[in-house]
Amino acid sequence: MAGPKLVEIRCKSLLNRVNAPGMSFGWSINPYRGCAHACVYCYARRYHEYLELGPGEDFEQIVFVKVNAVEVLRRELSRRSWRRDEVAIGTAVDPYQPAEGRYRLTRGILEALADYETPCSIVTKNSMILRDLDVLERLSRGPGVSVSFSVTTVDPSLARRLEPDTPPPKRRLEVMRRLAEAGVRAGVLLAPVLPGITDDRRSLEAVIRAAAEHGAAFVHAAVLRLQGSVKDVYREFLADEVPGLLPLYERLYPAAYAPWSYQERILDEVARIKARYGFPRPVRKRSAGPAPPPAPVQLALFG
Repeated sequence: MAGPKLVEIRCKSLLNRVNAPGMSFGWSINPYRGCAHACVYCYARRYHEYLELGPGEDFEQIVFVKVNAVEVLRRELSRRSWRRDEVAIGTAVDPYQPAEGRYRLTRGILEALADYETPCSIVTKNSMILRDLDVLERLSRGPGVSVSFSVTTVDPSLARRLEPDTPPPKRRLEVMRRLAEAGVRAGVLLAPVLPGITDDRRSLEAVIRAAAEHGAAFVHAAVLRLQGSVKDVYREFLADEVPGLLPLYERLYPAAYAPWSYQERILDEVARIKARYGFPRPVRKRSAGPAPPPAPVQLALFG
């Protein structure tokens, strides 16, 4: 299959104010819209509808590139009003998706943040981040940087079905270790946890054990959310791959979030496993989702 269509656009601003409660950062940056990684569960798919495009193949095959992103960011960071708050990179789509190899916008953004002594965090599935180790080291010595590698599963065959155009989980973990050995704070984002697919103890422990073995500074976890049209895309995946799980998802997802009782059970299990591997227990706040628990659920493994 040919690569995605890259559409060059110019942005008026790049820093996006984040007002959501409980976030550790006040600003976010996304140099691209749409993502060639094609993760079936990606919550950002629905944002393509704002562009009158579909959340399915359009999201994967039409990627918008903010070609003037670095120029705009430097202008914003140079303002006297800029307080050097933490900036999160990649909150919607992966900043190291394949288009970054050509445009190098994420690298330019990191260089600008380092120049203006602004701390940042990054979320990625892509090993391309190793290219920018020199800038990450500079940020580590200066304002600070944290890199989260998204790892949903360490099973390579399952990863290919869930995240078809991403580097294998083992490669991500190897790159994370390289960053950690260089003094960059790096860890694993075990997210999203997929009901009936990656939520069993064996799968959760496999990711956490691999994180520990590769020198992760932290492991954070979150349960799948299915907002708007993302639910339709994900339901199509289930119908094609594991139709037997459709009733489970009907029970768990009448709304965007699984019931808190289910989320709590999964996150408590994650916390217990993390403690066994030496990771600190997080202080957890209740997330969104209906309070009443669903009927008891038998959790199936994705074969």
